[in-house]
Amino acid sequence: MNNQGKIITISSVKGGVGKTTLTINLAGLYFLDKKKVLIIDLDLFAGGIATCLNVNVKRDIYMLVDALSNNKQIELKDYVCKYNNGIDVLASPKDPRDVSKIESKYLDKIFDIAKREYDVILIDTMHSLDEVSLVAIDASYNSVFVITNDLVDIKNMKSLISIFNEMEKTNYKIVLNNSRDTGRDYISLFDIRNMIKGNVDYTISKNFYIKNIDKYVLNGEILTLNKHISKFYNSDIRNMNKLALSLIADVKEGDSDE
Repeated sequence: MNNQGKIITISSVKGGVGKTTLTINLAGLYFLDKKKVLIIDLDLFAGGIATCLNVNVKRDIYMLVDALSNNKQIELKDYVCKYNNGIDVLASPKDPRDVSKIESKYLDKIFDIAKREYDVILIDTMHSLDEVSLVAIDASYNSVFVITNDLVDIKNMKSLISIFNEMEKTNYKIVLNNSRDTGRDYISLFDIRNMIKGNVDYTISKNFYIKNIDKYVLNGEILTLNKHISKFYNSDIRNMNKLALSLIADVKEGDSDE
């Protein structure tokens, strides 16, 4: 199993928390670590991966699922978009009318193919835990849930952790994104941990707030691959790299996934 790629799903319980940005930044860090990376955009109705990376989408995940449902022989390379020589993207449907045609039963087959061809598969999901998102989380080596300093967000995360505890699920990490709303810090980290009845495994510092981030998005740049960003936010990126490495670390027998 260790010679197969590892699936990391990035999810949230509320929109607008920086989930897609984190997914892309993690891809950059794995690329720097000489990993071959595939980003699968499972935010099917409002996927932003291809837009953020300025990749030319000729085929998308709906077309791949359609081919599989018709028992066609497929090559994954024919359906992905190339960002650079180490990062590929399997884009969400260009036509939102195709979303309802994507049957989740074909996702596991896509994941199995991807694990044979890539070192790391990053899956960006919707912030609602629909069937597609749950299939991705279930197939993941690790999952990441991004939250912000927001009461609704924290309460929703508490409910999800309660469900995970009942399921005895441990292969997930919670990331507090303080760079999303830098002025919103009225709930302390200590209080957040008490409120969600769980751990916050990683915090993105409010110092990592990029005022002109839209400029980088328009240029299709990954922040963690930008030399200027790497220089001025060196400590923040090094800390994010610790998260990236922990998500794909091999779990020794007898250890928990966390």
